[in-house]
Amino acid sequence: MLKRVPTDQIKLGMFIHKLEGSWFQHPFWKSKFLLTDEGMLQTLTSSDVPAVTIDTERGIDFFEQPSAPSTQPVARVFGGGRPNLVRTMPPANGRVAISAAVAQSTTVAEFGKARQITQRAGKVVSRVFLKARLGKAFEASEIEPVIDEIYASVQRNLYAFNGLLRCQQDRDFVYRHALAVSALMISLARQMKLSPLDIREAGMAGLMMDIGIGQLPDKSIASMVNLRQLSSEMLAQHVLLGYALLKASGGVPKRVLDVSLQHHERLDGTGYPNGYAGSDIGLFPRMAAICDEYDYLVSSDGERIGLDPGAAIRALGETGGGGLDPEIMCHFIEMLGVYPIGAFVSLRSGRLAMVVDEDPHDHALPIVRTFFSSESGKRIKSETIALAHCFGADEIVGVAELAGLDLPDLGDLRKSILAAYAREAGG
Repeated sequence: MLKRVPTDQIKLGMFIHKLEGSWFQHPFWKSKFLLTDEGMLQTLTSSDVPAVTIDTERGIDFFEQPSAPSTQPVARVFGGGRPNLVRTMPPANGRVAISAAVAQSTTVAEFGKARQITQRAGKVVSRVFLKARLGKAFEASEIEPVIDEIYASVQRNLYAFNGLLRCQQDRDFVYRHALAVSALMISLARQMKLSPLDIREAGMAGLMMDIGIGQLPDKSIASMVNLRQLSSEMLAQHVLLGYALLKASGGVPKRVLDVSLQHHERLDGTGYPNGYAGSDIGLFPRMAAICDEYDYLVSSDGERIGLDPGAAIRALGETGGGGLDPEIMCHFIEMLGVYPIGAFVSLRSGRLAMVVDEDPHDHALPIVRTFFSSESGKRIKSETIALAHCFGADEIVGVAELAGLDLPDLGDLRKSILAAYAREAGG
């Protein structure tokens, strides 16, 4: 039975079925959960949520007193006053049980889920961008499911969602870029240990920051394969149009608006449309500038072949100059790893390999899958190597140089290597 309860009368043991009010008022990613932690209760009662709907069949009733203390593990929230990572207290046998909702899944298992998410999310983003094309406002709640699913994927495995997008670039570039930047923003915000509300807004900002493209004249975008093809005037226009549309929609957080307006501004004043510099540019726009630039560098289109992810990391560091925030850049590199999934690397053994997974304890020693011998100049039987656990039998010596080698299209090569790794791992 569903029952409405004022927020100040919520008790531990209730199953929260729905949180009333704006999606951006509540500090939780999910609106349905069993309330078992005192910290979560305090966070909820001190929030702007006016009331909740409880499900009395899945938790205690509004008038029911909590029963005697349960012998089951009780969830505890680590990381301050707001929920971040939910873990259960150690059971009697001493082993630590991690909540299934946030347990780190293997990258291979998450690839399949991420593929389904991108398909569903692409449809939602396409619909919202179409509304923009028609000059219609959209509701922030329309993209709530997209951000929730991307966040959940990033929570389960930090590397899989973006790793999949690196290896699968056959979606319309505008929508793929929106999904990629949203995931990067969520991952970066987590790396920077921002609050759950901050992470949510960062994800929305990445998803919506280029919505103004849909309002540009038909002749400007008819044959466009990447944003950089636009004239300087059109580049500035897509920012201003997107900002105006989001502001008119109502209910869009200020920081999301700031990102739409400022994500092409640079700290040294060389950006557009307003030439902001230094402290005039907000934290979220600084984050978005890095995520946006990285995705552009690694993305292939009809005009250019994207950089290897490892090379793109180096390029950002070398060309960022005074334009990109160096402190946020450090967080970004730490988040992605020195050699992100999809990066082609050269090994000490003379073989070339692709990064197919990350070692969470050492980003410099990922899991790679070999595919080519520099010595023979030919494809070889693939082998998967966990560099952090191969006892020095091989190691990465740098980013691979693939120009001139007898190889298929790099996008196809990435997909085939990833598919083979998934089959080997039983994913």
